[in-house]
Amino acid sequence: MKKHILCFLLSLTLTFNYTANAQAPKGELKDGPLIHTIESSENLVKEAQLSLPLSLIPGGVYVGSFKDAPQMKEGRVPVVLFMHGSSGLGLKAIAEWQHWLASLGVASIAPNSFALKNRMTYTSPIDKDMYEKLHAFRSTEIEITLKALQKMPWVDQTKIVLAGTSEGSVPVARYLGREFLGRIMFAWSCEDNYFVSSHKTAIPDDQPTLNIISSIDPFFSPSNNWIGNPKAVGHCQAVLKNNKKASVVLIPGGPHTLLTFPQAKGPVQGFLSDLFKL
Repeated sequence: MKKHILCFLLSLTLTFNYTANAQAPKGELKDGPLIHTIESSENLVKEAQLSLPLSLIPGGVYVGSFKDAPQMKEGRVPVVLFMHGSSGLGLKAIAEWQHWLASLGVASIAPNSFALKNRMTYTSPIDKDMYEKLHAFRSTEIEITLKALQKMPWVDQTKIVLAGTSEGSVPVARYLGREFLGRIMFAWSCEDNYFVSSHKTAIPDDQPTLNIISSIDPFFSPSNNWIGNPKAVGHCQAVLKNNKKASVVLIPGGPHTLLTFPQAKGPVQGFLSDLFKL
């Protein structure tokens, strides 16, 4: 089986035509602040998208704003802290994915990065220095949300997983703390490319980790001819090679957003079931 997988990955790599000097599209930058204020730090959580399982609330699964959450029953549940991508919480797939998590008995919270009014937005590619300022900003959102979760009586503090997609996966990969039971990274390759000065992945070799990405991801696979790295393979295998608790799932021909794909749900469910003892 391993031989077949390696051959498959090799064949995918050979089919991509990477052009080192390809002309990148013209990106757009709408400049704005990238430091959370006291107000935006509070609203980051208040305006977060929350999902709650049946074990916590009567009448059905809840998916909606944290500030509008219904009265909860006593009890504690495992939680996924999810970092959205550059399009924010308006992406329909995020709410659908959170609803699915709740159906498994897992709560989730997706902090709203756009709680900071007029924050910087962009269309790739832009300058790497600006990307790095953005990644540092998003990293602070993990710390802010985690501190909030640590004060919530319904959270099982021993069962919190950190997850993200695309832009939101970069701070997940770089996070230095050991508070999380595991990590899930969608649509990020943990490689040097146009999106980072260097990937700076900081996942411990003994931490359960799941990386899911399309074989033709339009941004972080070799099918992007302006990726900025002729050696890019488009997934996190290289940085996870010494981690016996890590898995890389490469979905052939998938889109950038994979949250609700059946081929992605199975690995996620298995990963969380193992960690949370569901």
